[in-house]
Amino acid sequence: MSKISFEGIGEVVATFACSEDVAAGQVVKVSGDGTVDVCAAGDKICGVALSAQDGYAAVQLSGLVKAGVSGEGVAAGWCKLSADGTGGMKKDTTAGSDYLVVRVETDGAVVRL
Repeated sequence: MSKISFEGIGEVVATFACSEDVAAGQVVKVSGDGTVDVCAAGDKICGVALSAQDGYAAVQLSGLVKAGVSGEGVAAGWCKLSADGTGGMKKDTTAGSDYLVVRVETDGAVVRL
């Protein structure tokens, strides 16, 4: 267990309408006015859904957040990442956006949005 915590640093959260497909912990994209939806593989993300119920999601738009990661090559430091299509993020050197990865764990990575 790590003695270092990144929880809540720079956290900015907003409420959006969402489809019933959005679940807590997934990366999401803006799909319309004030609305978010799940990301397809390669999509740029707007944030991570912290909760989702009754057609609304609390989405973390900035700050440090833990997100699922898939594939190889995600490491601490600056990484180009995009949505992996399964609710997490993947390394994407062609279409990805720059994110600061501060820690990689077995169940995801802590990234700055």
